[in-house]
Amino acid sequence: MQTNFSNTQLKDKDNQSTEKIFKKCVHCGMCNATCPTYGILGDELDGPRGRIYLIKDMLENNKKPSEKVVKHIDRCLSCYSCMTTCPAGVNYMHVIDHGRKYIEKNYERPFFDKLLRNFLSVTLPNVSYFKFASYLVKIGKPFNFLFPRKIKNMMSLMPTSFPKKTLKSQEIYRAKGKKIAKVALLTGCVQKEISPQINESTIRLLNRHGVEVVVPKKIRCCGSLNHHLGKDEEAHFDFTNNIDIWYEEHKKGNLDAILSNTSGCGTTLKDYGFIFRDDKDYKDKAKTISTLTKDVTEYLSESLKLNIKKKNKKYKIAYHSACSMQHGQNIHSQPLNLLSKTENEIMEIPQGHLCCGSAGTYNILQSEIATKLLKDKVKNIESTNPQMISTGNIGCITQISNGTNIPILHTIELLDWYTGGPKPKILERI
Repeated sequence: MQTNFSNTQLKDKDNQSTEKIFKKCVHCGMCNATCPTYGILGDELDGPRGRIYLIKDMLENNKKPSEKVVKHIDRCLSCYSCMTTCPAGVNYMHVIDHGRKYIEKNYERPFFDKLLRNFLSVTLPNVSYFKFASYLVKIGKPFNFLFPRKIKNMMSLMPTSFPKKTLKSQEIYRAKGKKIAKVALLTGCVQKEISPQINESTIRLLNRHGVEVVVPKKIRCCGSLNHHLGKDEEAHFDFTNNIDIWYEEHKKGNLDAILSNTSGCGTTLKDYGFIFRDDKDYKDKAKTISTLTKDVTEYLSESLKLNIKKKNKKYKIAYHSACSMQHGQNIHSQPLNLLSKTENEIMEIPQGHLCCGSAGTYNILQSEIATKLLKDKVKNIESTNPQMISTGNIGCITQISNGTNIPILHTIELLDWYTGGPKPKILERI
């Protein structure tokens, strides 16, 4: 792809990086073939190739984003299916992130849209605000017919009660027996409140296999939510906080890895190195954190031999590969191989490359498209006739559970059960 940035424009580090990505694009359109929004809407501008042209035009011509351009960029899921498909290696993730940041700085959104995005930006990464919002939703649900559609959709996704935690909150969880490794665990913002069993399963499994787990108290949101909303300043506040804490922990205790059991967060952590590529104060530290970061199933596959305890009953398990895992981190076979060790029947879902519609805040901000994607995903899942669904991302769990009665749980919950942990509560009736 030919580019037309001026020398002055190329002094900007984001323009420099994005121009290099543009030049890789060969206009082939293979990305559109696997793009969920292009498949639903059939509009060239709702596919990766079209969005690349829109962003290129904005950046090269210093254009103020139009309502039309913003509509098509906002419709992108950031599922990165296009990146798996692209034969030229175009890093669409960095292009769409740049486009969103540019829009946030240069476009005045309608009042309600701006209010909703700011509410999500502040509430979801903050446990106290999230719980207060949950309380308000509980009061307001009987009157939800009075609210706009997007608010009603948000209320339907918001929990009104929270499970009891079974592990005491502490900074260090000691290994059982001989210690063979030390890792830090990112426990997530919403996940640790609505599904604490995911972190508890992770810690139990790791401790059981000789791994010490560190959970620094001052770690904040990974920054992914604000990063994908284009809110650069807010995201960087979380980025730098986390980098500083983990880097100090690594220096004093030589962390073997930083683990994420929320694949959307893991994708962003692995991108810290790129995000801070030109920051003299954080460049090296950010690269170290990105290098240390692994999805929990990636770490288990590479570093541990699980002590699987066989069970008499065999189950049919459908595996949903989260977009941020299979496309964002190129992790797909690892969780499948781990699950196969339980000797259950593990099934991949037809059209498994397509998004379920969760995509961070997408199912709130673009609810019509998200609902269509959910229906398609559930149809494909149910076609395999599974007894349960396994996946590696809390967003997918929340989204898919709203479309089917089939129990869905995190892969680590199953692996914890099969290595000596308790049977997950959601499976008690199976």
